Formats: sequence, C-alpha cells, structure tokens
Amino acid sequence: MMLLPLLALAAAWSHGQAQVLLKQSQASISRRQTTTARIECIVEGVSSFQSVNIHWYRQIPSKAPERILYIGSGQANYDHDSYRTKYSSLKKGANVCTFSVNNINSNDEATYYCAYW
Repeated sequence: MMLLPLLALAAAWSHGQAQVLLKQSQASISRRQTTTARIECIVEGVSSFQSVNIHWYRQIPSKAPERILYIGSGQANYDHDSYRTKYSSLKKGANVCTFSVNNINSNDEATYYCAYW
C-alpha cells in the first residue's frame, strides 16, 4: 500500500473584506499500487467558486513544491502535458474541488495540497 501524505491546509488570505479558507480533511491516505487516490479541498469564502482558479501542488521530500495543475470554470490546465494521464481535478457543488492521482506507484509518495491565489 502506498502512503500519500497530505498537507492539511487551513490558511486564510484577505481579499478586501473577505477571507478564503481551504481545508483538506485527510491527514494522509494509503492506496494500493495501480489504484487511484482522491483528495478533496473544501473552499470557503469564495462567492463565485465555479469560476475561480484552484491550484494543486505536490512536494516530494527535500524538493521544492511543484504545481501540477489548476482548474477554473472549465477543464483542468496542466503545467506539463505528461501530467494529463496521471492527475485530474474537478469541481463539485458550491465549494468542493477534487484531485485524483491515477495508477499510483512509489514515485507518487509526496505531500499534495490545494491553493487559491
């Protein structure tokens, strides 16, 4: 089983009068190799959630964080074409953004987190 540590992000940013809060409820998840892991990011304080960009990052131990993709009102935009089959993201409802890591293997062990900016 692969362990994918997650950063439980609970940071707030001030945008004028409003504050935005991003929450990932899982501290870590484990999945068998070749399966898919899904991570949820709950976004609070954004009135137009479906149109804002939510970014997904990964940080491999002892390396700098790396953005994988961002998703706005349409499909995900990937930082590298090679990520299209490995990762995916979609928005659900009024405030949930999901991120999937497909066909998990040992190279996927990292900290994954969502961001809004």
